[in-house]
Amino acid sequence: MKKRYIYLFLPLLFALLSFAGCRKAYIVSEGQKILFQYDYVNFAWGYQHNGFIIDTEGNILEYNKPEKWNFPGKDNMLTQEEMEENLGSCIPTGQKISSGELMKYAKYIDNLAASKISPRRSKGADRGSQIYYCYQYSESETRYRAVFIKTEGDFESENLNFYTKRTVDWLKSIHDLIKK
Repeated sequence: MKKRYIYLFLPLLFALLSFAGCRKAYIVSEGQKILFQYDYVNFAWGYQHNGFIIDTEGNILEYNKPEKWNFPGKDNMLTQEEMEENLGSCIPTGQKISSGELMKYAKYIDNLAASKISPRRSKGADRGSQIYYCYQYSESETRYRAVFIKTEGDFESENLNFYTKRTVDWLKSIHDLIKK
């Protein structure tokens, strides 16, 4: 009789452990300083460049026409030093994302990083570019990988991951919050 319960219990235990493993939490690396970024650039009506960064503590840091700014290169990478320079051009907004909310979206980063990007489509001219990023950090290389989520404006393209819309809507709500 006891053997029968074991045969019923083991598959149930296996199923529970399988589901528990599916919800992988994003682990912030030791040296990682930022998780998300909203960037707006427009060269049509005079140089405009502004946006915000969300650091690993949930602080929202703004920038507006920084003198020197390091954009991710063709390899989508930024060194730790380049990121430090960018952070030095930022000003704290006094707004902070709660740790629960921040981790809710941070856990999407690996999924977004593994997804493909849609082709760029021309949408007009003189609109500039609004770009949404998240970042992965390599401790061994001390480099950040900019993970493209979406761009809007002159050209549009987006990450084809399920979490793209949620993440972009969240970043837009933060943009609206700090622009009030």
